[in-house]
Amino acid sequence: MRSAGVVGGGAWGTALAQVCARAGLAVVLWAREAEVVGAINARRENALFLPGVALDPVINATANLADLAAVDLILAVAPAQHLRATLEAFAPHLRPGLPVVLCAKGIEAGSLKLMSEVLAETLPDAEPAVLSGPSFAAEVAAGLPTAVTLAAADTGLAGRIAQAIATPTFRPYVSGDMIGAEAGGAVKNVLAIACGVVEGKGLGRSAHAALITRGFAELTRLAVALGGEAETVAGLCGLGDLVLTCSSPRSRNMSVGLALGRGESLEAALAGKLSIAEGVASAPAVTALARGLDVETPICDAVAAILAGETAVDAAIAALLARPLRAEA
Repeated sequence: MRSAGVVGGGAWGTALAQVCARAGLAVVLWAREAEVVGAINARRENALFLPGVALDPVINATANLADLAAVDLILAVAPAQHLRATLEAFAPHLRPGLPVVLCAKGIEAGSLKLMSEVLAETLPDAEPAVLSGPSFAAEVAAGLPTAVTLAAADTGLAGRIAQAIATPTFRPYVSGDMIGAEAGGAVKNVLAIACGVVEGKGLGRSAHAALITRGFAELTRLAVALGGEAETVAGLCGLGDLVLTCSSPRSRNMSVGLALGRGESLEAALAGKLSIAEGVASAPAVTALARGLDVETPICDAVAAILAGETAVDAAIAALLARPLRAEA
């Protein structure tokens, strides 16, 4: 693999383009926004989504998906709720057998499908893989140490992709469990909103730790019901990502919860944000998927109800604390 195409010019897509450039790949970065394409090519900076980061000169930005037709590897970084349309637009340019690494974290609203299912429906001739794990875009772009999960049903493919994009500060761990990797990335965004509410309400570190732990139990139950492995979500793509996203207000999802916990409306919490908080769209999808699989997800259910305006924050917290006592395991 000598070249990579990155589909999505947001902060995370730009950071991954920087990773690929550092790994020695020629990089074509597709962005929807003309100002992003122009700024990257002219000034080597994505001033809209990742300001202050000097981008590698080998990164070539484009607004034309046809320019990615000849690359050896695709990293699909479009937001989860826009991934289907983006992949459909790329379909005419796909070569059969091209590896496509899914880097968006979420469950598609309406269809309740994982991103790998969306890929199978839109680009059935692609070779799928999933990249997930604790990774803030700004830190990855700056070259700070990061470890992630790179999962594919064909672990040989996952290993080849890992070798192609690994750098001294970006370390992919290979897995054969795509479902576990996807489930961890999707559910942790919803739980991060809950942790933000805890922080915004000033409920203390004990409550914060309890919510992460019980949230991880929900995440694991759902991942296993979907066909993933508990061992997978106990790693970087589940527990690791959950700890990061639930522990810093720099997390887009946690910042939404912080605002809700402080009494702001959802509209106010989302106002002025360029980057998407995936947990807002994924929350109702996660709870609907869990209900269909007969999986208990009380924390995710509470978040979905708050976001939908069906319950107030204080009422949701009281309801969680009033649940019947039970064994932990």
